[in-house]
Amino acid sequence: MICFPNAKINLGLNIVAKRPDGYHNIETIFYPIACRDVLECVPADAYSLQVSGIALDNNNNQDNIVSKAYRLLAAEYPTLQPCAFYLHKNIPCGAGLGGGSADAAFALKLLNDSCQLNIPIEKLEAYASRIGADCPFFIRNKAVFAEGIGDKFSSINLSLKGYYIVLIKPDIHVSTAEAYGGVKPKQPETSLKDLIQLPIESWKDSIVNDFEAGIFEKHPEIKEIKEELYRQGAIYASMSGSGSSVYGIFSQEVHLQELFKEHFYWADFLQ
Repeated sequence: MICFPNAKINLGLNIVAKRPDGYHNIETIFYPIACRDVLECVPADAYSLQVSGIALDNNNNQDNIVSKAYRLLAAEYPTLQPCAFYLHKNIPCGAGLGGGSADAAFALKLLNDSCQLNIPIEKLEAYASRIGADCPFFIRNKAVFAEGIGDKFSSINLSLKGYYIVLIKPDIHVSTAEAYGGVKPKQPETSLKDLIQLPIESWKDSIVNDFEAGIFEKHPEIKEIKEELYRQGAIYASMSGSGSSVYGIFSQEVHLQELFKEHFYWADFLQ
């Protein structure tokens, strides 16, 4: 069986408080986009994983998040048959796009379907939460308002269908520690859950990503990408998550490949 794990973008991201456990409470909107990896699962004598496409930060396939998903279900379901996974990476790593989490979530769904485990969706989400905070999002794969450490979801009425998105990923790595080191938690005056209901034309002046200020100061190239997207007519542009990818949302199709030819470039209509 084969599936196509997709990326997500963050529409706004507020760092609202630092927790006693050292993590931070946030609020953000996760929105799925059609930038996709390819994941295939076939029966085998023993578990294996082969990865192609965009290079991963960690080349140890046993530590890959897909392998973690397989081991989790194998421990819970002893009758789970061994399989070989083939993962082709199109979603860039370290980009704030959730590519690894998507791969793990889709691996769980793929195993559930191919091995006829009949795991209900709520339990799949519980398994996914043991792998990563945003991993459960990709089980249902619909826009959500995320709170806590990005692991508490509530549904929202939001559709960007028909808008065109351009996604740019420069060859810059922003670590989580670096990203959080540049922010000061604060409670927003208006919840992002309310701001997202405003017309998209007003988002530029009302919806922010709190990571941007600190990261733009250290990496002005990322700030320049956002500004260029606005110069090219984007209705709204933002860094996704803690970076380093930046996206622009346009009212119609645009062709900016030549302008950003030195970077990873992906574009499509939103669904």
